[in-house]
Amino acid sequence: MNETLKILKNRCSTKKYTDRQVSDELLDAILEAGLYAPSGLNNQQVYMVAVRDKETRDLLAELNTGIRGASSDMFYGAPCVIVVLANPENGTWIEDGSVVLGNLLNAASSLGVSSCWIHRARETFDLPEGKALLKKWGLPESLRGVGNCILGYGEGEPQKKPRKDGRILKID
Repeated sequence: MNETLKILKNRCSTKKYTDRQVSDELLDAILEAGLYAPSGLNNQQVYMVAVRDKETRDLLAELNTGIRGASSDMFYGAPCVIVVLANPENGTWIEDGSVVLGNLLNAASSLGVSSCWIHRARETFDLPEGKALLKKWGLPESLRGVGNCILGYGEGEPQKKPRKDGRILKID
């Protein structure tokens, strides 16, 4: 089977991480894959912020967990978070950011790095604390969160779930 198709079929979300950090080399390769995601009209208006600083990572996790109303770390202990943000004035901002997230997840899998898409980035960066982070990072406060890609190394093997049947229709 084609290597790309193998990666796509075998990638799965990891929900328990060790504290082992992703190397600069691997993180750079994963981020570069995000840059090559297609975008509407090739506008390339999606931003990625890679957070490995524990204090900032923990703040993002706390905000995310609070929005969800949960009591545990919604980033599952992953030591790295890539926040994906986009310009909402662009009509395809959600789609463009989603394709970036897909590229990040698949690139991570191809490099042996565990990952998971975590929602609530939109709500996080609509909060005053989220706006303050955008300002601190030198990004426009008008950006909206699309999603978070957590990265690290999973504890044990993730549980791969079977695909549901009946979701493909061919019209010839």
